[in-house]
Amino acid sequence: MSTVTAPGSPGLAASYMRAVRSAPFAVIECAGNLDELVVAEWNGEAERIFGYTADEAVGRRLTDMIVREPDARTFGRSLGQESAPRRYTHTRKDGRAVVCEWRVAPVLDDGGEPIRLLCFGQDVTEQVEAFEKVKEGDMILRAILGTVDTAVTRMDRDGVTTFHEGKTLQSLGLRPGQFVGLNVFDEPPAPMDMEPMRRAVRGEFVRTRVEAYGMAWETWLVPLTDERGERNGAVSFTLDATEALLRETELRARLDLIERQQQVIRDLSTPIIEVWDSVLTLPMVGVVDSRRAADVMDDLLAAIVDKRARFAILDLTGVEVVDTKTASYLVELIRAIRLLGAEGVITGIRSNVAQTMVSLGLDLSGIATVGNLRAGLKLCMQRLAAGSAPSRAPGGAAPRLPGSGGR
Repeated sequence: MSTVTAPGSPGLAASYMRAVRSAPFAVIECAGNLDELVVAEWNGEAERIFGYTADEAVGRRLTDMIVREPDARTFGRSLGQESAPRRYTHTRKDGRAVVCEWRVAPVLDDGGEPIRLLCFGQDVTEQVEAFEKVKEGDMILRAILGTVDTAVTRMDRDGVTTFHEGKTLQSLGLRPGQFVGLNVFDEPPAPMDMEPMRRAVRGEFVRTRVEAYGMAWETWLVPLTDERGERNGAVSFTLDATEALLRETELRARLDLIERQQQVIRDLSTPIIEVWDSVLTLPMVGVVDSRRAADVMDDLLAAIVDKRARFAILDLTGVEVVDTKTASYLVELIRAIRLLGAEGVITGIRSNVAQTMVSLGLDLSGIATVGNLRAGLKLCMQRLAAGSAPSRAPGGAAPRLPGSGGR
């Protein structure tokens, strides 16, 4: 049993007390009836840990301040047996909890009887909290690795694998910890691409996706640093991305289908019809925005050149709204038609569309406009009969105007 013999001389006793009071750990001396644990000495570190001054503590029982009754019985048992280090949770004077690790030893007189009880305590609150955080983190990690289809690998600063676990390993035909001890900078035991791991250990974040065993795997490799900011290896997370890849492929296919459908709709919404020899008509329906107007310009000018048309009728009977930019496009389209040696005719302009054009101050002089498509076709036939259509520009090539996209 660990014991302390009481100092024999006054000088030695004084030296002993000075050492106790300045010790870097809590020293509490209990004297008198040792079953009561009445405080006889309370050093500075005990005051710092528990918040009670020596004046407040000396003469009081430990159970009245920091020790619970069940713990007090454990303290008392140290009088008759070997005392191993024990940890207890105490309540400070301010109500906060503190964890201390204690070693307790009786002080014996010359006859071998215990006359005092020395309690040596060290504040281990931070260590306990840190351990609990690590324990909680490990519990969370184990739950993830055992539930989610993932695999986690840890490489140290030299590239040696120190951790290799996860549910996904079963799908790959591997066992937990199989790669522990493998250095990523060495030749792998089986055909494997180790370069992403090597890059991560060198300090580079890497994200890869590979297909193997009929499945898709996505891996994030994250470089780690120590408390000094120096490279400290890397950790990799591998997830089964098969379902995500299938959804992505399906989504891309749907987007491609939608794009093709939209293109068909655009083509159907602006049909170019040859209603008479050398006469084309373009009936427009719905809302005409800038993109649609640009497509119309490209298609119509190309059709004029291809059909060697002399007249192009732009029928706006079914158009209810155009924005200011689109109205400018329509005027530019008529001018572009003239550059090709043909004549543009606008039919069926609604009142609100006409107001938009006028409010913009667009120059409509010289542009043939009639009330409906029938009147426009009649006008073109009359001019064809009279031979009054403008001559074609040399070469017959469609001009490129600002805002039109080539198709």
